[in-house]
Amino acid sequence: MKTRIAACALTVPLALGMLTGCDMADDDKSDGVPFAGTSTTSDASHAMKKVSSGLHDLITIKGKASDNFPTVVECSGKDAKTYFRIHHPWSFAPASASDLDEVMEHLKRELPKHGWKVVGYGPNTSKNRSLTLTADNDGEKVSVKIVSMTKSHPPLLSLNLVSGCYKVPDGQKVDLYPS
Repeated sequence: MKTRIAACALTVPLALGMLTGCDMADDDKSDGVPFAGTSTTSDASHAMKKVSSGLHDLITIKGKASDNFPTVVECSGKDAKTYFRIHHPWSFAPASASDLDEVMEHLKRELPKHGWKVVGYGPNTSKNRSLTLTADNDGEKVSVKIVSMTKSHPPLLSLNLVSGCYKVPDGQKVDLYPS
C-alpha cells in the first residue's frame, strides 16, 4: 500500500510536467502552457468537472469512477496570487479488466470527434509498459493523460487532466479551495 501511495505521489508531478499544453496552440504561452482566460478558481474548477464528465461519458463500459475533485495548482513562473491551473486526477475501475484495451482504442477513435487531438498513444516506459493516451483540447485549454493500468489491483484507467493558466479577475486572488 505504501509503495502504491509513493508511486501516486510521484505520478502527479510527472503528469503535470507531461501535461503542460503539449501541442495546444495559443499565442499567449508561458513555458508551453496556453493561457486559458480570466476566471475565478471556482468557475474554472466547475469547467474542469464538465470536461471530466464528458470524458467519463466516452468510457463505454460499466464500472465506477473515483470521487476526486479538481485542485488548484500554480502556473510555473507566474504570480501565484493571480494565476493558477486546475488539475483533476481521477480513475475509473471497470467491472472487467479485459475491457480496458478496447476502451483505450475507443477513446483514441472518439476523442477527436469531441474536440480533442490525440498527441500520444502507445505503451509508456513503466515496467508494465501500460497503454497510455495523451490528448489536448484546444477549445477547453485542457490536456489529459489516460493510462490503462491493467496490472494494478484493481485494474483501472488513471486519468489526469490539467488546464492551461488562468488569471483571476482584477481585484481578486487565487482561492486554493474553491467550492
